[in-house]
Amino acid sequence: MQATELTRDKYPVYAIFINKLFKKKEYMSKKAESVILHKKTLLLGIHAPYNRIPNIEAYYEEFLHLVRTLDVEYDDVMYMKLRELDRAFFITRGKLQELTQYCQDNNIEQLIISEPLTAQQERNLEDMVEVDIIDRTKIILDIFEQAAYSAESKIQVEIAQLQYEKSRLAGKGIFLEQQRGVIGLRSGAGETLKERETRVIEKRISALKEKLKSVEKTRDTQRKRRLNAQVPHVCLIGYTNAGKSSLLNSLTKSDVLAENKLFATLDTTTRSLYVNSKQVGIISDTVGFIQLLPPHLIEAFKSTLKELQYADLLLHVIDVSDPLWQAHANVVNKILHELKIDKPILYVFNKIDKVELTPELEQEISSFDPHVTSSTISPGGLNQLKAYLGSWEKPD
Repeated sequence: MQATELTRDKYPVYAIFINKLFKKKEYMSKKAESVILHKKTLLLGIHAPYNRIPNIEAYYEEFLHLVRTLDVEYDDVMYMKLRELDRAFFITRGKLQELTQYCQDNNIEQLIISEPLTAQQERNLEDMVEVDIIDRTKIILDIFEQAAYSAESKIQVEIAQLQYEKSRLAGKGIFLEQQRGVIGLRSGAGETLKERETRVIEKRISALKEKLKSVEKTRDTQRKRRLNAQVPHVCLIGYTNAGKSSLLNSLTKSDVLAENKLFATLDTTTRSLYVNSKQVGIISDTVGFIQLLPPHLIEAFKSTLKELQYADLLLHVIDVSDPLWQAHANVVNKILHELKIDKPILYVFNKIDKVELTPELEQEISSFDPHVTSSTISPGGLNQLKAYLGSWEKPD
């Protein structure tokens, strides 16, 4: 488990931005960096009205998995069902009173919520409950930051984080001025510190987007070479932790990172694809999807997801052992639709070794056409997939 840094809470917001944007870690002394404080943390799983998932327990478990992926140490978990949403607090007033009382009685200092909040809802909750609030968007952004290794994915994640932080600046103008000890609300000629922070963030986002364009040019050059060579291209897509990287490793005898974590890999990895000693093309792994994926991330990763538009075949990997596999498949198909990706799809029902293939399950699977089942650990578990790829030909 990983404790939270004391200095991140005590530092002025302005200094935090400068540290992050320009990497000036000298603002934090070595002594301050070594001080660790565990905040008493409550996890709040919410069954919101917009959540139509039949198995809410599995949704709650996914929320816990997100938190564990960050190695966050938590003290208790609370669940609640909302029949409606409060525009100001997200949580309805009656439930909010119960939550506030619980946090006071148990000395809760930090509340991690399973749902995305608006900036206003987050501030209102912090003022009412008097604890630090972390919403679903922040959790996913932090996981992406941990998982980003390449220059491209780091740029994409930083853009998404800055856009998120920019939305959180609203309403913090007075606080920022107090942190600097400035009298009044102006830090310059007609400019509030909040406005200055916004300008600094926007300037950084603009610079990062220029860097991203440079990376995209390199990717476009590589893509043109491949298209000119008429090399068939297969892309793995799917819900996070469905087993895409494991399939890539098994099909190509590679060693791409494959962990039982959400968003274990973000970077697009491409390998030559051979079936029965015959090269049938190349195969790429892509970032996994998840319910309520922050719009900032979808926007930031559009350059990476653009690769799907040039694929000849999509392998939609589905973890059939997950109780929510149908909902997960729908999430992926919905995002593909939003990205206007219309390509031939083979549904790959993975981890078939973990389930009993009942007549009911076979009927559910058969509604996805065409499809194969697969397992990366069972003998012959990839035979159906290899047979399909061996006979598949790139469309004219």
